Amino acid sequence: MKPAHCIFNKTKGSFLGLNVTCASTSLSRLKGLLGKLRVNPGSGLWIVPSQGIHTIGMLFPVDVVYLDARFKVIHLVERLRPFRLGPIRLHCHSILQLPAHTIHGSQTVVGDQLLIRPREEMELDLKNARGAASRTLAKEEALL
Repeated sequence: MKPAHCIFNKTKGSFLGLNVTCASTSLSRLKGLLGKLRVNPGSGLWIVPSQGIHTIGMLFPVDVVYLDARFKVIHLVERLRPFRLGPIRLHCHSILQLPAHTIHGSQTVVGDQLLIRPREEMELDLKNARGAASRTLAKEEALL
């Protein structure tokens, strides 16, 4: 089983997903979310590479986030309904398919910078950030 990825919006300081699977092979990109009855909150699919998607055969709407090669948001589609074609974006490097309302809930907009990491790496990054914040706070308190 492939490792799950965390998707973090660095611009807004919010998570888009904590258990997002990467579809990076021809077969996994072709299958996508077909056969699923829904996408659980916090889950989704990261399609690499991709410039566009469809929801033909899907039974539920999804939020779609188009990313450039540096994980900057270049286009958004909220609640793309089943049996629809998403737009093609030639400068797109990868696409996130997430549960409906994820874009709104995370306040993600075009231009936001995302961080995509395997879950284990993200947990380590967060622990390191908390430790650095604690050390900074202790230094500031010592100066007072």
